[in-house]
Amino acid sequence: MPDLPAPQDATETALFSECWDAVLSYADLCTAGSTAAAQLAREAFAQGIREVREAEASAVRGTGRRSSRLPRIPLLLAAVRATAADWEDTGQGHRLDPDLRLWLHSDQAARYTGPPLSRPVALRGLRDLQQADAELLWLAEAESLPLPLAARRLGLDPATAADELAQVRRLFRDRCHRNHLDSPMDAECRSYARLLDAVTRSPAADTPEDLSRHLATCVRCAEAAACLRLHGGGLPAALTGGVIGWGGLAYLERRRRATEARFGPARPDGPGEGGTPADGPGRTRAVRGGLMAAAVLVSGLALTVSLLQFGGGEADSATRSDADREAVADPGPYPPVDPGAPPAPASDTASPDGGRPPAGTTPDEHAPDRSASGAAADTRPDPEPQGSTSATASPPRTAPPGEPAACHATYAPGNQWPDGFQATVTVTTAEPLDTWRVAFTFRDGQRVTQMWDAEASQQGSRVTATAADYNRTVPAGGKIAFGFLASWTGKNSPPTDITLDGRSCATG
Repeated sequence: MPDLPAPQDATETALFSECWDAVLSYADLCTAGSTAAAQLAREAFAQGIREVREAEASAVRGTGRRSSRLPRIPLLLAAVRATAADWEDTGQGHRLDPDLRLWLHSDQAARYTGPPLSRPVALRGLRDLQQADAELLWLAEAESLPLPLAARRLGLDPATAADELAQVRRLFRDRCHRNHLDSPMDAECRSYARLLDAVTRSPAADTPEDLSRHLATCVRCAEAAACLRLHGGGLPAALTGGVIGWGGLAYLERRRRATEARFGPARPDGPGEGGTPADGPGRTRAVRGGLMAAAVLVSGLALTVSLLQFGGGEADSATRSDADREAVADPGPYPPVDPGAPPAPASDTASPDGGRPPAGTTPDEHAPDRSASGAAADTRPDPEPQGSTSATASPPRTAPPGEPAACHATYAPGNQWPDGFQATVTVTTAEPLDTWRVAFTFRDGQRVTQMWDAEASQQGSRVTATAADYNRTVPAGGKIAFGFLASWTGKNSPPTDITLDGRSCATG
């Protein structure tokens, strides 16, 4: 395992802390266990930082021309994907998420290493921006940082940051439009190119029926449409999906939740009072709605590959209890501790961005307060991939008359589209738990395709969610929360018979 690079100055130290947290979050999505996540993150981080330094050094030695490269964080995330591909090629693929392994052998993955004009337009558009503009766009849209904070990190005036971001969005759209026109296209795609540009410029424009049918079957035109349509909140999904490919939506949700844990639920377009998030609920709803809208738009053939196996790790992002969020809100310093040095400090508690806390990290966002209670270092083997665990269903046990239920369950449906939907299940337990198993029954033939913060299995209409390796322990009065994506046809009624460890939960 390569040594992690040492920061060269105080500015680079601050950047490393921010970048490491993002790299570790995505590496955790890509792997089947916390130890593998730590190793993948370290290898990718070392490789990515070398690329950053080489690009910056060549720009200094040259004629002052800007080097065409990604901003730091997306470049490092791309290094995670490249390192995962190296693992697959060198016989270490068993340590990766099964869905990622399928994707790495697909035509979608080949686009990222193929001819430049065939690569996703979001990737090419971000490269075409000036570095400062690209950094601002990524921090504000993909990392979900409050705009005043993103502006300060880049040395911008927070008072004018909203106008700067709006201008950068328009520049990004123009670059993506140009790149789409430059891409190799067949005659049908070429015939829709100018119509696509016109329709996506105005939020009030209706999409013609023939164009809608074309976007439903053409991945590349759908990707372009997501980048060109700046209204509706779909730009973050277009960015992450186009730059890192597999796991883009799950990574986006993790970063959003990590930001909410640190700065509150708002994600404003402009600076709030005192530099804190303001006018958040409307913006947050727009962004969350936009994520799923973009997911539908970009999905088509692309998501077919990543959804081939059940329960994949792409949507491994999660909601934590309020107590957990407060304990792990602030990220710690870089670099993490070498996982080979005894003892390897791993924890079973969750990070705010939904990642499994990997071995080899300092007590930061990925190493919460379990270590304070004297918990031993994690020496367990890598857990099996998410979605591969099957739980045995048992008949629900109801509480005797007059006795309060041992749990209370809430089902919260989210965004819904013609053949799929998103939902969250939250269960409050009256008793402390060392591990847990939540089950529920769908009445209309819905099928869970992905689940995060739990490992899923489904037999017929009965879905079972079992604790992941990082959120098994729940205190009395604590909450168990997990989300999922599922398919539906005809009718989409909420589930019934929600149970916790075989005991029926009160609902409503």
